[in-house]
Amino acid sequence: MFSWLGKQNGGRERGGDVVQTVTGGLRDLYLRKLLPLEEHYRFHDFHSPALEEADFENKPMVLLVGQYSTGKTTFIRYLLEQDFPGMRIGPEPTTDSFIAVMYGDSEGSVPGNALVVDPKKPFRKLSRFGNAFLNRFMCSQLPNQVLKSISIIDSPGILSGEKQRISRGYDFCQVLQWFAERVDRIILLFDAHKLDISDEFSEAIKSFRGQDDKIRVVLNKADQVDTQQLMRVYGALMWSLGKVIDTPEVLRVYIGSFWAHPLRNTENRRLFEAEAQDLFKDIQSLPQKAAVRKLNDLIKRARLAKVHAYIISYLKKEMPTVFGKDNKKKELISRLPEIYIQLQREYHISAGDFPEVKKMQELLETCDFTKFHSLKPKLIEAVDNMLANKIASLMSLIRQEESNMPTEMVHGGAFDGTMAGPFGHGYGEGAKEGADEDEWVVARDKPAYDEIFYTLSPINGKISGISAKKEMVTSKLPNSVLGKIWKLADCDGDGMLDDEEFALAKHLIKIKLDGYELPGTLPSHLVPPSHRKPFQTAE
Repeated sequence: MFSWLGKQNGGRERGGDVVQTVTGGLRDLYLRKLLPLEEHYRFHDFHSPALEEADFENKPMVLLVGQYSTGKTTFIRYLLEQDFPGMRIGPEPTTDSFIAVMYGDSEGSVPGNALVVDPKKPFRKLSRFGNAFLNRFMCSQLPNQVLKSISIIDSPGILSGEKQRISRGYDFCQVLQWFAERVDRIILLFDAHKLDISDEFSEAIKSFRGQDDKIRVVLNKADQVDTQQLMRVYGALMWSLGKVIDTPEVLRVYIGSFWAHPLRNTENRRLFEAEAQDLFKDIQSLPQKAAVRKLNDLIKRARLAKVHAYIISYLKKEMPTVFGKDNKKKELISRLPEIYIQLQREYHISAGDFPEVKKMQELLETCDFTKFHSLKPKLIEAVDNMLANKIASLMSLIRQEESNMPTEMVHGGAFDGTMAGPFGHGYGEGAKEGADEDEWVVARDKPAYDEIFYTLSPINGKISGISAKKEMVTSKLPNSVLGKIWKLADCDGDGMLDDEEFALAKHLIKIKLDGYELPGTLPSHLVPPSHRKPFQTAE
């Protein structure tokens, strides 16, 4: 765990440093600085329930969202490499519940009503969505190595049409928004054959407003189409997403087939392996980034709470003391967009920090403005102090601890299959080719390289840098890359290349032209045989 070394009374405590976890430090800041502001201006009635201890202590969570039969449950099964309680997989809409897949010493499930009264789980505030939701919410617990580091939330498959929205009995998008504010990663799954975004799916994606940095997209079942079709499918997906996700940045889309079955079309196997590796790295990094994510979410919450306080106090100030309260309330609600602009100018607030106008207007309809509180500068100052000083010092401490602690990664399940051995990503490719062979891998093509070498008029068995450059630039690689290749190939550092060093340079050029990265230092299996002993001694 990270540690937060506090100082009391303005100096270092002589009896020893006060050591707190970062999560404890965040919780303390929230309770002392931010919560009083939230309670005073009824922030919890308008935006998000108060945070609890479990919200700070819980493991990183991954939320899976997608239309029915896009492979959400299969994706979880693929990561865990085992079934979990409540799992149902099929081509028809099967998962009709939210399932929190979490670590447990024994396999079992906990129904929603029992789950929301457990203080150790971060789900207590979900009780406000009522029995219709809680009857479709459960926690699936099992002793799985992957779940020691992360928890996964499986959501119901989204159908098109109005019927499903009416029959749910709870606000599906509100539930998704609640989860989105608390999870570390949101994965939107698409089927290569189902790229249409239904109305409810569109509303679901829009409910993630403000959480864009958490969203990743997975184009699943991509092995069921050929390369040409895949290119068209990818373009169509980006076009569809562009209509519902209003950000200038392009979302990261991972392409592959995420289940433990043979690929139906193997022509894009290397692409799928590279994409799976990138996705695994993204998920594996979540535990290491968890403290920063919680800190970031607290900052976003604090900025929204400040803006909310300004809005509520302004409405209170504008209300008459005796007559015409109802008419004034209607007028203020209709003028809310203008009020936003006025507050932006007065307090120098970005437009992006304000809540959605329509939603705010709907919530204000049921409120008694006379019961709102006037602006309390001390509460605002406490939050400003938290953002300017406390958060900054905590952030620097997190970075310092990150550099001192070993990297925390997700292990187990499908993640272990990509780390080492001959089936690890990139094994036996590029600069790693020939690593487990006795013969020098460059020797296979050395006769062809020798022919070129002897046309460059070597003197005493070596060619000069100028002669080597004339040949190397024919590759059309930039000078920065060729300079690195020269440093790697000139093993004895004499500014000239013998036949083996020249062959090595040509081999490294081939590696780069084939699309692989060059090694930072020359691997031992690539060192030319005649240079191995002196080279290794110099090392």
